[in-house]
Amino acid sequence: MKDQQMSAQTSMKAVVIKGKGGPEVLQVRDLPVPTPGAGDVLIKVAAAGVNRPDVLQRQGNYPAPKGHSELPGLEVAGLVAALGEGVNGLAVGDAVLALTPGGGYAEYAIAPALCCIRKPEALSFIDAAAIPETFFTVWHNVFERGALKAGETFLVHGGTSGIGVTAIQLAKAFGARVITTVGSDEKCEAARALGADIAINYRTQDFSEVVKTETGKRGVDVILDMVGGDYIDKNIRALADDGRLVNIAYQKGSTATIDFIRVMLKRLTITGSTLRIRSNDVKGGIARALEEKVIPLVASGKIKIPVDSTFPLADAAKAHARMESSEHIGKIVLTI
Repeated sequence: MKDQQMSAQTSMKAVVIKGKGGPEVLQVRDLPVPTPGAGDVLIKVAAAGVNRPDVLQRQGNYPAPKGHSELPGLEVAGLVAALGEGVNGLAVGDAVLALTPGGGYAEYAIAPALCCIRKPEALSFIDAAAIPETFFTVWHNVFERGALKAGETFLVHGGTSGIGVTAIQLAKAFGARVITTVGSDEKCEAARALGADIAINYRTQDFSEVVKTETGKRGVDVILDMVGGDYIDKNIRALADDGRLVNIAYQKGSTATIDFIRVMLKRLTITGSTLRIRSNDVKGGIARALEEKVIPLVASGKIKIPVDSTFPLADAAKAHARMESSEHIGKIVLTI
């Protein structure tokens, strides 16, 4: 590690997962400040985003990959506090937002330098912390894997989740027509305010039937789905010829009965990915694409960062309870 560092602090407050279960298993403990390895930076965390994978990890359904921090937290914003060997282009004191391999729920966190993006001056640390996990995920899955293009029609489920509010805005900013599903009329209004052309209340409407009507039976070009289960077959029915279905989670389960004749006749592409296990080089490539094409839109205010609520680090359990209520609209953020 280079000699320069922000402080000589050796201990920190961090949230640990004591066992597996409800939000109450999240507890604050005193832990040693981690040391950045080669290619990593140590970040003095100002804010950390809360995401659905954190909830799954707490429940015991999404263990940290081997070699990654077992502490929850996949995105942070703060100041670079120390540099690992071989890090270039960043300096101690730089304000950054970063995708982390875990450990974000803490006063200090490690992130690969490749996964750091300089924080625009106009952006608060709270807003910045709400960017990495969802923007990396949406950019890679919608625009790289799903190959969404201007003029196409895009459907995203869970339009007022962190992923949803990001996907709606990015798809709209790059010229797509946007359809989304949400769980209440209030959320329909919020989704339309973010740019969705059509918002479907899935509790009162069958989204596949609405899509058929709204597209003149053609269907949509790209679907981003984190629901799974019986949505999988409905998604296939809702896709246009040469459509692309991208799965990033399976809240209703990962198994379904599918008539693959539809896949063949429509020439569909079914794909998916999970971000956490990808290499730093892959994540770094996504970071550079975001720096070039998306962060300027955020800095200018064209793309908003809807933050539902903030909680101090000590109230991480309350933040998880808020997420599990599914009442939130936008991101939930911990402040340090």
